[in-house]
Amino acid sequence: MAGTGGATENGRAKNFWTAAKQRLHKKAVFGPAFFLASLLFGNPADAGTVKSVTTAHDKVVIEFDDFVSKASVFGLAGPNRIAIDIAGATAGGAIQPGGAFKNVRQGQFTSDTARLVLDLDYPAKINGGSFSADGKTLTLSLVATTAAGFLDWLGLGRKDYDPPAGARAKKLSKYEVTAPIGKAGSRGLPKIYGPADPRLPLVVIDAGHGGHDPGAISPHGGAREKEVTLAISKLIRDELVKTGRVRVALTRENDSFIVLQDRYGIARKLNADLFMSIHADAAENQSARGGSVYTLSEVASDREAQKLAARQNKANIINGVDLGGEDVNVSSILIDLTQRETMNISANFAKLLLREAAPNMTLRSNAHHFASFIVLKAPDTPSVLFETGYLTNAEDAAFLSTAAGRQSVARSVASAVQAHFAKQLVSE
Repeated sequence: MAGTGGATENGRAKNFWTAAKQRLHKKAVFGPAFFLASLLFGNPADAGTVKSVTTAHDKVVIEFDDFVSKASVFGLAGPNRIAIDIAGATAGGAIQPGGAFKNVRQGQFTSDTARLVLDLDYPAKINGGSFSADGKTLTLSLVATTAAGFLDWLGLGRKDYDPPAGARAKKLSKYEVTAPIGKAGSRGLPKIYGPADPRLPLVVIDAGHGGHDPGAISPHGGAREKEVTLAISKLIRDELVKTGRVRVALTRENDSFIVLQDRYGIARKLNADLFMSIHADAAENQSARGGSVYTLSEVASDREAQKLAARQNKANIINGVDLGGEDVNVSSILIDLTQRETMNISANFAKLLLREAAPNMTLRSNAHHFASFIVLKAPDTPSVLFETGYLTNAEDAAFLSTAAGRQSVARSVASAVQAHFAKQLVSE
């Protein structure tokens, strides 16, 4: 492990790794975020109402009675649907389904966001769109595609459409400060393990899947991802606690289901210095094997990363109902202000993790990927998703099903975490 360096006080580094530095960074960026959010987003009472929704084979037209903040379009599979979140809008008005859609529904997703869900009659995707000059009409262009083409489009994630700046300016004078940062979680905060010293850095480990969502199921012995990830997460916790230099919390310690936003929401509420989501993947090709690390990017590094993110991001959806919300109010602002630095820190930790894991487990030849995973979207918490291997591969499944294999993964992660905080301390 890299040396800690730096001055000491009573045998412990004064700066206690990087906890203080990370929290100063969060404080510095969120002041501006609140200020900018107060300028851009308004009171729900000022929201425009959806007047009408008209669909055809080549377009979707949505009319409002007043200015709205923005629209966010994304796809859902099983059954195939197109969803449209409209920030600064109230649901209502007439719907005229037709063309590519057999049904159109709308409702109030949050207090200031209307959601439209359009059930597709055949595979189709949105390939562009724009608001009218006055910001009161949104026209989205639609093209037919194949089933595979729809899944590829779904993997691209959300696409945002903003009204013209001129229309936005007419509304700014009415706006008040209403900028909640992060979705309020529905769960209590977990136990923190390790020394009772708040100056030590805090790592939150998220065992992927759980409850009704088993994740991948191995054809080689039937190991279920939710059980593998929980076992590995507990071993990582134990390895880190043994060092006496890090505090650790688990998002779940039993077979429970947690919506994706609450997973990283726990890390944010605990003011964590690092968040790691543990998974064990599945692949159509059973010869595919080896661990890999994913960090956040709205543009996926490859098609496989797109498809994996699309599949993992569906974990919230049960019987067509999305149990998780996304706070659309300030996400774009926070990405601009904080996520660039946070993403850089995450990418650097991913390199350390791969370096420490290489002697202990099989890794893919190109093991660092980028994708838009929901669990990585905390704007102020460095985050990685660690795919520890493929349960569909006989060798990986055997490795991840044994105590020795899981312990190797845990030791690799613990070494990387210690090196990460030691490196941050030296660089101060």
